[in-house]
Amino acid sequence: MTQVEPSIIERSVEKTNIWLKELSGEPGVGDRQDAYRALRAVLHALRDRMTVDVAAKVAAQLPTLVRGIYYEDWDPSRTPAPIRSVEGFLERVRAEGGMAGETEASMAVEAVMRVLRRHLTPGALEDILTVMPADVEALLAG
Repeated sequence: MTQVEPSIIERSVEKTNIWLKELSGEPGVGDRQDAYRALRAVLHALRDRMTVDVAAKVAAQLPTLVRGIYYEDWDPSRTPAPIRSVEGFLERVRAEGGMAGETEASMAVEAVMRVLRRHLTPGALEDILTVMPADVEALLAG
């Protein structure tokens, strides 16, 4: 019997599971549920601080399922959000991710950015960094 190629949904679930497994293996992240919360919170904080054009370019590189998480509850008319400092960015991640504090949020941001560096093109990463305030850019650049 010949093997049938998986559907787009199955491939997206597989890619999403890879991302979550990688993320849960990062220091300070925890289990798959923590990985999901971190990924969602950081993607939303990034998305809301980007211009609509950059947000769409980044979305195009995400697995379909992750792209759905990324776009969840997005209101492009409110972007870019007025997050102007590392503290504001980390507070956004902390609040959305239900994290204990700034340290946990910072570890989540660093972990998600390491995963994004493995999966996004250098151009997409550069686009993200160029629309961030300087101190947030430094946090994201690692």
